[in-house]
Amino acid sequence: MLRTLKKITGCTAVLLGMCLVSGDAANGQLFQAEKPDLGPQLADEQVTQMQLGMVVQAKTACRGLLGTIPVPLDWPEQQVRLVSEDVSPGVNISYRQITPTVKQMLVSIPYLPTGMEAKALVTVELTRHTMLPPDDPSKLQVPKRLSMDLRKYIGSSPGINPRHNRIRTISRQITRDIDNDYEQIKAIYEWVRENVEYVNGPFKGDVAALEDGEGDCEELSSLFISLCRANMIPARTVWVPGHCYPEFYMEDEHGTGYWLPCQAAGGYAFGGIPEYRPILQKGDNFKVPERPRDVQRYVAEFLTGKGGRPSVEFIRDILGYDEAGRGLSSNTNNSPFSQTQ
Repeated sequence: MLRTLKKITGCTAVLLGMCLVSGDAANGQLFQAEKPDLGPQLADEQVTQMQLGMVVQAKTACRGLLGTIPVPLDWPEQQVRLVSEDVSPGVNISYRQITPTVKQMLVSIPYLPTGMEAKALVTVELTRHTMLPPDDPSKLQVPKRLSMDLRKYIGSSPGINPRHNRIRTISRQITRDIDNDYEQIKAIYEWVRENVEYVNGPFKGDVAALEDGEGDCEELSSLFISLCRANMIPARTVWVPGHCYPEFYMEDEHGTGYWLPCQAAGGYAFGGIPEYRPILQKGDNFKVPERPRDVQRYVAEFLTGKGGRPSVEFIRDILGYDEAGRGLSSNTNNSPFSQTQ
């Protein structure tokens, strides 16, 4: 479904993931002159439904089962509405936000007898907008002083190594003769696309992709992010079903911040993106309470228990309609990130 063009405004609440960050109010005044919005624009929208959750079967009696699954959050380019819950008797669900960019559904099953099945499924409606590049990106710049929230997006993550000597050297070479910040980032984007061929395969990270000259969406995104971070440009991964892409952070002269997306693997798209798939989470460096020592680039589905032999099917089914009204269905149960113990 199509809607009229909208502009992304300067800030959003913490519950929306802080995708846009506004500066302090000028002189504490209640009313101020309206500032020009220099960020990306929201364009066409598509409404889909997504079912998420898990179905657990007990091969032998199970006790103390705890499962988690990431659920979509609101972003300026995405709005989420709960439609329904389908939960078996004796199963409890709750939600927690482990970072401003990742939310999980928690599923607690105190006891599941042998041969029995328990389910915890939620259906959400997602309104997802495509994004157009800023009208005048020359007025955007990378902030010279980064807040604590932004500093984590210039450090290392699994498969993202901005301090690697070769990464740092190439980042300097790409940007050294370019003064404008936006054009520097664009040069990094085009360098990655020109020098790394898309080849699907298991995740190997930025340095291996650089050495091999090939990789898939995760490698191309990781390399772009790494080269940005090596140049002190905040950047992070955006995860959608079956794909990921990067986004980078810039501010206008008033200190209003914007996250701008680009398509590292696929059609050329920089500063905006023609993407309708639901955003599952943003970021690439996480620790979850169940595995506090492990650093994850993606918060995976997870199931653990105190006894018994459970089998679990994690559900991430997308249902909706295309612009012509035809039904869409994309089953994404087989997540490469699912974990069971």
